[in-house]
Amino acid sequence: MPRPRRFCPTGFPVHVIQRGHNRQICFTGDSDIATYAHFLEEGARKFKVSVHGWVFMTNHVHLLLTPQDDTAISKLMQYLGRLYVRRFNYNYSRSGGLFEDRFKSSLVQEEPYLITCLRYIELNPVRAGMVSDPGDYRWSSYRAHAFGDHPELWTPHELYIALGDTMEERQKTYRALTSQTIGADVLTNIRHCTNRGLILGTQKFREQFERLTGDQA
Repeated sequence: MPRPRRFCPTGFPVHVIQRGHNRQICFTGDSDIATYAHFLEEGARKFKVSVHGWVFMTNHVHLLLTPQDDTAISKLMQYLGRLYVRRFNYNYSRSGGLFEDRFKSSLVQEEPYLITCLRYIELNPVRAGMVSDPGDYRWSSYRAHAFGDHPELWTPHELYIALGDTMEERQKTYRALTSQTIGADVLTNIRHCTNRGLILGTQKFREQFERLTGDQA
């Protein structure tokens, strides 16, 4: 069966999932996650990728990225795989790969899907039963959006900025949005699109993208 095509074109936000091989642990603690975040921030600068959202879980990572070049996300993920895995293997006296060979990705239509996808990413620790409130989980972008933390890694998306005229308004609106339940059908759709490499968007948007690029989405 052929591998699904990746859609990571310039200027379009993309939901990326990087999983440990056979769901194995990628991070044993805070120091590992901090190392990964450092290489992510470094690589994003190097390859001109905006990082809008993230969550670092024990055996996988979710990212919401916008590349400034069609190959930028692939280069960033290769960079992460090379540098982080080398450090991880050295620290734990192991060898071989750590992540699945291919990351999963889904191009995201900005309206009305991007903020929902962002909420989906940041609520992963809640769905996993690790915390009851997303603000209690240190290793996601939720505290940037909801409370004004501003790590160097973060580039707020224009749709987040449009949530309010001031930082306080945006944070309040975002907290209110995140408190709303994401429907089971929406969760299923996000997972399906990411696992299959499909566009998370309306049928009209997918058709427009196909006409624009010639790619079947």
